[in-house]
Amino acid sequence: MQPISTDPQQLSERIAQASQWVGTVKEEIGRVLVGQEELVDRLLIGLICHGHILLEGMPGLAKTLSVKALAGTLNLAFARLQFTPDLLPADLVGTMIYNPDQRTFAPKLGPIFANIILADEINRAPAKVQSALLEAMQERQVTLGDKSYPLPAPFLVLATQNPIDQEGTYQLPEAQLDRFLMKVEVTYPSKEEELLIMDRMASTAPSESTRQVVDPSTIEAGREVIDQIYIDPAIREYIVDLVNATRYPAKVDTGLKPLLRAGASPRASINLALACRARAFMDGRSFVTPQDVKFLARDILRHRVILSYEAEAEDLSANMIVERILSKVPVP
Repeated sequence: MQPISTDPQQLSERIAQASQWVGTVKEEIGRVLVGQEELVDRLLIGLICHGHILLEGMPGLAKTLSVKALAGTLNLAFARLQFTPDLLPADLVGTMIYNPDQRTFAPKLGPIFANIILADEINRAPAKVQSALLEAMQERQVTLGDKSYPLPAPFLVLATQNPIDQEGTYQLPEAQLDRFLMKVEVTYPSKEEELLIMDRMASTAPSESTRQVVDPSTIEAGREVIDQIYIDPAIREYIVDLVNATRYPAKVDTGLKPLLRAGASPRASINLALACRARAFMDGRSFVTPQDVKFLARDILRHRVILSYEAEAEDLSANMIVERILSKVPVP
């Protein structure tokens, strides 16, 4: 790997060159997905950062389609796993198979040994499956018998869940939620977008596949410059102040103190800084702005704050709490 110049102009030129694939991928995804630009941006940020993404939204909002469209543009192994209440850990990670001829056990690796995993309706899987998935997400390995097997690189879990259908679902553990880089809320399309969706998809054979337009080595080359993107000390403090406000809310607003039981972990600060660098990279910039932080803070923090019973009684959501924190913490 060649050393990266610290000269701002040269760095900007290198970032502009290394990020050209972003526009190509967005254009290819746009052939099958109407609107949802912010969703696509966040999926790409997850890809660049090696970060797992949790998508939450009503049925039919193209959560699964968007993940499949992204996977189709990449020359990577893709697996779709439908999570159900009767799913077993072995269905996910594999198991040991006895060979009677050799009188030995051999591993039969499960479908999780792919680069991009679509975990559909992840909150329908029981605790043992969630535990097996947690090891894969955090350690990027699985354990079969007494041996650990590394997962292929890159390894990315893109999970979906339905926010309203709670029958037959399990609450995701806080430890697992913290492993997700972002929790993205998928919203309804506008009227204009829905008209385009109807024109494009209301046929007997709608196009739902994308072409491979970028090689993993191109993405990896782009990651080489991510760490060189500049974050001003004032913006670094702004990130930490936002995260600290979830832990000690009375410092920014005394009315928030009874509404939060626990705040975000240091992973929030790390992930927010990394995601902001990825967003700057996608825009072809060599520096992070406060707008990057505000743009991504909701997705980084909303699943990391634990509301109190008082907040739930007042029908407040994590989004409302995060919005209130963003309005109280001074922007540099």
